[in-house]
Amino acid sequence: MGECAVNIAKAAKYHSVGTVEFLLDQKKDFYFMEVNTRIQVEHTITEEFTGIDLVKEQLKIAMGEKLKIKQKDIEFKGHVIQCRINAENPANNFAPSPGNLEYYIPPGGPHVRIDSACYAGYRIPPNYDSMIAKLIVKGKDRKEAIAVAKRALREFHIGGVQSTIPFHLFMFQDEKFLNNDYTINYIDQLIAEGCNFQGKS
Repeated sequence: MGECAVNIAKAAKYHSVGTVEFLLDQKKDFYFMEVNTRIQVEHTITEEFTGIDLVKEQLKIAMGEKLKIKQKDIEFKGHVIQCRINAENPANNFAPSPGNLEYYIPPGGPHVRIDSACYAGYRIPPNYDSMIAKLIVKGKDRKEAIAVAKRALREFHIGGVQSTIPFHLFMFQDEKFLNNDYTINYIDQLIAEGCNFQGKS
């Protein structure tokens, strides 16, 4: 899949940051979807996975500098998970929950990264993206990354709006997710089953 993404960029003579998206089926066959010719919201995963600051590299390219990193230099280390902490109500089909953040206390500690511009008193507008923060966690493997994510989510305190934190806590305790037995219909199936996404503390 990585080789295919590189070949697509080479064929298009593309010289900036971009994201090639694929769909993976249960047989492990993958299918090309699209190329986003911009920095992707999930770029944090790649940055933590490789140790490369993609935004910094993109700015260097825009300034006319040549990319100093070769494909052979890139190493993947560990397991990385990103949670989008949005002002949405998981118990109400993820309906938007705009409003003022009465308090905003993000988690910290080892292997936890928070990307956010929010603070106590910040207003989540009803007209735009409801994202509050991106929580990025890392572990030596998937099991450890999930453990770090659960700890960080329990330490993440937001007041004044509903958030997707309960959904993520639910997901990290759900047997299907833990056993890698899910597809792109995972959330729709949970909603159809009447799940209210209340995670155990």
